[in-house]
Amino acid sequence: MHSAVFLIEFGAVVLALGLLGRFAVRMKFSPIPLYLLAGLVFGSGGIVPLGGSEDFIEVGAEIGVVLLLLMLGLEYTAGDLVGHLKTHAPAGAVDFVLNALPGAAAALLLGWGPVAAVVLAGVTWVSSSGVIAKVLGDLGWLGNRETPVILSVLVLEDLAMALYLPILTALLAGAGWAAGGLTLAIALVAVGTVLLVAVRYGRVISRFISSDDPEKLLLVVLGLTLLVAGLAQQLQVSAAVGAFLVGIALSGEVAENTHHLLMPLRDLFAAVFFVFFGLSTDPTTMVPVLVPALVLAVFTALTKIATGYWAAKRAGIGERGRWRAGGALVARGEFSIVIAGLAVASGLEPALGPLATAYVLLLVIIGPLAARFTEPVAGRLTGRRRKRSATATATTASDTASTKASGTASEPAADPRPAGSKPAAATSSGADRH
Repeated sequence: MHSAVFLIEFGAVVLALGLLGRFAVRMKFSPIPLYLLAGLVFGSGGIVPLGGSEDFIEVGAEIGVVLLLLMLGLEYTAGDLVGHLKTHAPAGAVDFVLNALPGAAAALLLGWGPVAAVVLAGVTWVSSSGVIAKVLGDLGWLGNRETPVILSVLVLEDLAMALYLPILTALLAGAGWAAGGLTLAIALVAVGTVLLVAVRYGRVISRFISSDDPEKLLLVVLGLTLLVAGLAQQLQVSAAVGAFLVGIALSGEVAENTHHLLMPLRDLFAAVFFVFFGLSTDPTTMVPVLVPALVLAVFTALTKIATGYWAAKRAGIGERGRWRAGGALVARGEFSIVIAGLAVASGLEPALGPLATAYVLLLVIIGPLAARFTEPVAGRLTGRRRKRSATATATTASDTASTKASGTASEPAADPRPAGSKPAAATSSGADRH
């Protein structure tokens, strides 16, 4: 009987996700907010609470996080990460200051304490790579000059997460400074070692894992990823970071084939992950934090636009491309939910989960709109400002010319002749006579 209830419930959830995803594709926006809303509907306090399948959905959500980060790691090589770190580090620093600090300040103003400030800083800091990649493809911007700048900011955020998540895990576990420092040291060594091995021996690793049989390749990569993620979790480094590092270590044809094989699994379990986060949030708890979430969303949307504009300007991109880069970076998504999920699981602050859910919902909806309309709106505003400036300059110049002309007509011309010479009228009459 229990298995029948489980199959009915889980089947209904997956079917609902499929229909919501199809609707999102038709409407040309990200399905993430719909998945979160589905979780709110199915969860406690929602319309249809689940009982028999919630434990399995929780496990599926953990696998979803692992696969999200694995697929993200497959997008980059170790050389790419090192190169982006050297070239675009100032943009990453500006991104952190403009977008992480507002989240930390908001948590402190709400009286949630320093650990919650670290959590909310991460929630507001990191843009959604998945949503942004989809938006760039939908808008046909993949070949634009500003697109490498956008991707560089995302790469730096992803790399920063490899250090941020272990620190956050240690803080949430209540570890002291010594244990926290040890966790950070382990994370630094792990990241550095993986990058070094991937740069020097990435091809060897890829050849070892490679297989012409898709089934065997899928089993080896998935098994290795889950194993490394589990070991990382055991070391308090975060399963997500372990999966990300596995993705970085794979390159070439193996990475490409793995990407195609795992994409359907990633989509399934990622959807389950977003649903589970919604399940763990009571919709009624979102009402008190809706105003702070809206204020924070609007403010950090503007700071993300400023980040992209500055980074694109530094790279020598034109005015329109700068605004497009800023608008494209607005969306938050998977990483923000992962970070908030860690905090919710630790029981840190009851209102943090609802605030993060409302915040991500708002920016996942606002993000694609900001990507599409930031540049034209900014162009109109700057065009009007320039037109007003040009009109004011022309008016000033006209007034100056009129003043000069008026002065010339009303004031007698200075007599160039020396004192004591004949009057001008006599001289003129003499000249006329001759």
